Amino acid sequence: QVRLEESGGGLVQPGGSLRLACRVRAITSIFNAYPLDWYRQAPGRQREPVASVTRLGSTNYTDSVKGRFTISRDNYQKRGYLQMNSLKPEDTAVYYCHLGNFWGQGTQVTVSS
Repeated sequence: QVRLEESGGGLVQPGGSLRLACRVRAITSIFNAYPLDWYRQAPGRQREPVASVTRLGSTNYTDSVKGRFTISRDNYQKRGYLQMNSLKPEDTAVYYCHLGNFWGQGTQVTVSS
């Protein structure tokens, strides 16, 4: 059984910051077998990848968040993180944690003044 639990979403003003966390309930070998990804889905739009981090720490970002977001993971604690700085209204979406074939329930991020 694998469960992913996101937290850390909320309402923030433009230019503000949030840190999302993803707690992965799984055996360590499963956690370490896959990259950990963050996706987001805005109203009326398809779910899109935001960032990814491998077990060894290699990262990848979609162009719109490069330089503003930082993805990381703690292989011992089996957690993933997404530090989001300089947030913009267009970052408003439900953010999902993804590992292998498994998804979290999502956490809402709203950027508005």
